[in-house]
Amino acid sequence: MLDPGDRYHTRAAEFYRRALSQYTHLVTTNLVIAETYTIVRRVTSHQKAVAFLTLIEQSERVRCVWSDVQSEMAARDILRYCNDQDFSYADAVSFALMQRDGITDAFAFDTHFRTMGFSVFPA
Repeated sequence: MLDPGDRYHTRAAEFYRRALSQYTHLVTTNLVIAETYTIVRRVTSHQKAVAFLTLIEQSERVRCVWSDVQSEMAARDILRYCNDQDFSYADAVSFALMQRDGITDAFAFDTHFRTMGFSVFPA
């Protein structure tokens, strides 16, 4: 959403606007924020990466769930069990937290969420 040159920019921005009207809140993790900050910083600028952090911090609709020992241990189990997949550690923690909290929908362009049985949007 922060990089107009990204191939998913338009779809992401449109879906994000719709999602804010459809869901009471959106959930992300501290590990996803860390990954996103790093990617935004690398492909755009420090200014846009910090703007992303500010957007998350100031949002009343986006909630950050922090990984904890239990979720990280569950993520490691997922990584061990799904040894034929190339899931990132951050993805596995997201899967564990989503399973724990009963979250079924993912705002992602990553097919790994679909592989794990979540509904992925935008389709």
